[in-house]
Amino acid sequence: MSAAQPNTPASATDSRAELVIRMVGVQKWYGDFQVLRNIDLEVQRGERIVICGPSGSGKSTLLRCINRLEEHQQGQIVVNRAELTADMRRIDAVRRDVGMVFQHFNLFPHLTILENCTLAPVWSKKYTPRQAKEVAMSYLERVRIPEQANKYPSQLSGGQQQRVAIARALCMGPKVMLFDEPTSALDPECWTPWSRSPMTA
Repeated sequence: MSAAQPNTPASATDSRAELVIRMVGVQKWYGDFQVLRNIDLEVQRGERIVICGPSGSGKSTLLRCINRLEEHQQGQIVVNRAELTADMRRIDAVRRDVGMVFQHFNLFPHLTILENCTLAPVWSKKYTPRQAKEVAMSYLERVRIPEQANKYPSQLSGGQQQRVAIARALCMGPKVMLFDEPTSALDPECWTPWSRSPMTA
C-alpha cells in the first residue's frame, strides 16, 4: 500500500500544532513482501480519514502500526506528539489515547458485555468501578444495546458484538479512534452515526 499525500515540511511547526497523527516514509515488510511503501500521512484533530483499497493492500496493517500492534521497519510515526519507538512505556501511553475497533471484534468471551467495557477504564484510566459502569452504560445506550449488558459475547449476534466493540473503544475516551471495517456487520440504520468517525479502513 502506498500513499500519495504530500509530506509537510519539517519547518512548518505551527501548522502541525493540531496534528494527532503524522507518518513520514513509513515502510513495512512481511518477509519479502512489502505491504506499506513510503506512507506519508497527516491527520488533524477532528479530521476524518477513510482508507480504501482491495483486500491485502495494507489497510489493517497501517491502522495497527499507528498503535504499535504492528512494528514498522522504516519511517516515523508520531501520535499525539509521541513518536512510536521500541519504548514500551511510550507505546502504552499512546495506546491509552488511541481507541481501536477490530475487524473481528476481539471481545473477551469469558466476560460479560459490561465487564468487557469496564475492564480497561478501571485498570488503565483508574476509573472507579461505579464510574466505569456509568460510562459503559452510556455508550451501550448510544449503540442501542443497553439491555445486553449482562450477557456474554457468544449470546449476541455479530452486529451486536460489533456495537459492543465500538462502545468498548469509546469508553476509554480516546483522542484518536481507529476503525477496521467497523460497519461490516451492522445494518445501515446502525452505522450512520459511526460513518463520521476518523481513521476508518
